[in-house]
This record gives sequence, structure tokens and C-alpha cells, in this order.
Amino acid sequence: MAFEALRGWTSQQKHAVAATFFAWATDIFDYFVLVFVLRDVAAEFGVSLTEVAFATTLTLAMRPVGAFIFGRLADRYGRKRVLIADIALYSGFALATAFAPNIFIFLLIRTLFGVAMGGIWGVGASLAFETIKTESRGFASGLLQAGYPTGHLLASAAYALSYTSIGWRGLFALGAVPGVLVIIYMATAVKESPVSSSPTRSSVSTIEVLRSHWKLVVYGVLLMTGFNFFAHGTQDLYPTFLQKQHGLSPEIVGTIGVIYGIGAVIGGVTFGSMSQVWGRRRTIIIMSLVSVPVAFLWAYAPTIATLAITSFLMQVCVQAAFGVIPAHLNELAPKGARATFPGTVYQLGNLIAAINLPLQVAIAERYDYSMALVTIAVASALWIAVFIYFGREARETDMTA
Repeated sequence: MAFEALRGWTSQQKHAVAATFFAWATDIFDYFVLVFVLRDVAAEFGVSLTEVAFATTLTLAMRPVGAFIFGRLADRYGRKRVLIADIALYSGFALATAFAPNIFIFLLIRTLFGVAMGGIWGVGASLAFETIKTESRGFASGLLQAGYPTGHLLASAAYALSYTSIGWRGLFALGAVPGVLVIIYMATAVKESPVSSSPTRSSVSTIEVLRSHWKLVVYGVLLMTGFNFFAHGTQDLYPTFLQKQHGLSPEIVGTIGVIYGIGAVIGGVTFGSMSQVWGRRRTIIIMSLVSVPVAFLWAYAPTIATLAITSFLMQVCVQAAFGVIPAHLNELAPKGARATFPGTVYQLGNLIAAINLPLQVAIAERYDYSMALVTIAVASALWIAVFIYFGREARETDMTA
């Protein structure tokens, strides 16, 4: 299925999808470095784990701001140049994190990082989906969303291989390097979206378009609230769960992170491709419901081997459902707001889900980490299945207009 979807692609299509994938992966790398070093940051600044975890809340909460700002700019001025500027910003804030002198500055930088992070997904997805052919959307959707677990996988590998030598500050500094490479690649190899470069673009403002489709916006936000709890609820606390509840070393924690990162990539690409045949809604519902029994095995796995296996399976399920979302949201997006709508509803869902890590930490402190993990995973999976069931599908919509 995936190989068939790749046939007949032009170099422009390949570069657009590849650049968007790399932009999202490096962005996510910079986000997930923090979840591996929460304890280190707390110890250095002399604050509690909950206070440092609040940095993830601030980052997630500011992503809708970035999604709207950069989405509007991209709808007006084009995808490519806005995406390049956004990558430069999040890379700069990642580097600045490495030099934070205290917890206040640290939280401020992570807040600004959230604004830049928020713009990448929507603008990049619109560039990719407006460039590729219709029958390749399922595969491209899974591949683009696989940038998320790929970023996590790279953060896991960096933590396992270099944490003991460069520390938490070195990991954040390292995260700025890939962004520079992506900027060079985009500037030299990627062309502007054919929709953005079209002289017949609509003069109707993005805000007017979104206002006239407010019910769709509300639906998208509620749906993405479930998806963001699903993703962050199964990843953000997990390294700490391995460290504190199971007492595992950085090398083992990082290695398990790589294993379930591979599972996430496989799930996203495979089932994103399958959604071209099964349909977007059916694929999401099936994989969300499959994740429910897997979640109990995953949260209560007793050994290192079972932790690795069940975390792999859990992330296959999570990203199998999430891998359909880039195509699904872009197909639902109203004309004239394709760079703004998907990213904004995605990140507004993130805003609501920004309480995830502090919430899970609170549950873990009252009960245990297993309870914190399984509660959010199951609740969000069921939420997604219900909202997708009552939603609509627009798989064959024309995105070249």
C-alpha cells in the first residue's frame, strides 16, 4: 500500500512531504527532550517536579497562539517562507533553553517555544497536502504524523547515548542543530504550494471563513482534545514512570523509548496508508478501541521485556489512529483557511490537554504511575471513538482549488 502510494511522485511532491516531516520531527525532538530530564531540571533549580512539569503545560497552552498566527500568515503570504521563519524561531528557543539561569527564565523560554512550535503542524501539512496527489494522502498523512514519534525516538536515542556526557543543557543545545539543516533543505529544494502561488486565491479573510464554519471548528477542537490527551497521556509521563516506579537507568529508559518510537512510526505509516482504503473514520475508531485492552497490559507490565513490548504495541495503536489526522483535518478544512484551520483546532485541543502532565503527576502521587497512565489512555481513546463516529468524512475533497 505504501509503495503504491509513492509511485509517480514528482520531485516537488517528495521534497514538500520530506521537508514537512523533518520540520515536525525536529520540533517534537525539542519538546520531548524535556520529559526525559524533568528530574534534573527540578534538582538544578531547586523546585518540585510538578513545577517543572508546568513547563509542558505552558508550551502546549501557547501552541494555539502560534498555530493561528503562523496559519494566518501562511494563508496570506504562502506556506514556504512562513514555515522557514517558524523553524528558525523554535530552534532558537530550543538553544536558549540550554542557557536558562533559573526556573522563571526557563518557563518563559518554554512558553515562547510553544508559540513557535504551534505553527509547524498546520502550515507544514497544508504545504504537503496541497502539493501531493489525492490517492497519496493516506500514506502522506501517516508519514507526516510519524514525524511526531520520530522526534520522540530521536530524543530517546539522544538521552540514552549522550545524556551522561553532555547533561540536560547539552541535550537542548543539540536540539537546535537539526532545525538549521531543515531550513537549508527547505530554502534550496522545496517549492511553494501550488495553491499559495495561485493568482486566484480567495480574498475572503481567514477569520471570516472560520466564523462561518464555527460548528466545524468546535468539533475539531473537541476531537483534537481527545487526540492530544491520547498522545501526551501515553508519552509525557512514561519516561518518569520508568525511572521512578521501575528504577530503570537512563540507558534502558532511552532504549525503551526508541523501541516504542519505532512502533509509533510503524503504526502511523501503516494505518495512515490503510485509511485510504478503509476510510479515515473507520481506521481511527478501530485502532482507538484496540488500544483500550492494550493500555492495561502496558501500564501494569512487570518486567523490562514486557515494558518494551507493550509500549511498542501501545504506540502502534496511538499513532495508527493519530496518523490519519493530518489528512482528515486538511480534508475537512474550509477553503481559504487550510493553513489555519487544521493547526488551530489541533493546537486548541492541545491547550485543553495542556493539563495532562500535571494531572497525571497528581494522580501518580496519590495512587501510582500505572493508574495515572491507564486512566488517561483509556478515557481519551473512548472519547476519540465517540467523536469520530458522529463526525463526517471528506476523503475525496479537492485540495488543489
